[in-house]
Amino acid sequence: MVSSLFVCHGGPTLVIEDNEYTRFLKEIGKRIKPKAIVVFTAHWENEITTISSTNDNYRMIYDFYGFPKELYSIKYNARGSVEIASRLQAMLKAVDIDSQLDSKRGLDHGVWDILYLMYPEADIPVVQVSVNPNMPMDKQYNLGSAIKDLGSEDILVIGSGSTVHNLGTIDWNAAEAVQWAVEFDNWLIENVENNGKKALFEYRNLAPNAKAAVPREEHIVPLFVAMGSGQGNFPKVLHRSYSYGTLSYICIEF
Repeated sequence: MVSSLFVCHGGPTLVIEDNEYTRFLKEIGKRIKPKAIVVFTAHWENEITTISSTNDNYRMIYDFYGFPKELYSIKYNARGSVEIASRLQAMLKAVDIDSQLDSKRGLDHGVWDILYLMYPEADIPVVQVSVNPNMPMDKQYNLGSAIKDLGSEDILVIGSGSTVHNLGTIDWNAAEAVQWAVEFDNWLIENVENNGKKALFEYRNLAPNAKAAVPREEHIVPLFVAMGSGQGNFPKVLHRSYSYGTLSYICIEF
């Protein structure tokens, strides 16, 4: 059995950085050895839950601009799994959640940025899943709950996004985290650790600095999916750090 994870994927440069968070991701990849990985990525939005379905190796998607040239030569040669994609779709159908399959999409940096560090051999099948940022957070949680059994099949579910994700507030030269970002994450983590689901579902109205931390909800949605797909009642923050003043690097095990 494997627990689900929420993983902040940071900026595209994460994959070429050496810091406490990148070292953490490398270590957790050594600890958790799933037979397959399902990633709900903030960088793939769709009103209908869409599941990558292929047995081929994925092409790379470099969904960012103006970054160092070496990032555009990064390769993560993972393959997909039609079998697991179909299993995932069947689980959603069983609880009347519409979904569709996509045989052509490549891997975006919300997926390969973290998996390149966690599983550099790219020898574990990966299934990528879209998010719908317009769906209420309780529905995101229910979507995760629908696939909870994947963990008992040694399939790792990852919600890949971010808590504080406001690119307009990034300070490339910042040495410490900005207080308002820390306050938002403090509230979020306290409620996650205490299973305060009701408050979390209403985080936009209840959490301090929520509008500054989450201008759009696509990056926080994977947190609620991962929470719903968790295997126990004791969520655990495995890592927390910051870069550029307001960019959260948080990993939570559910």
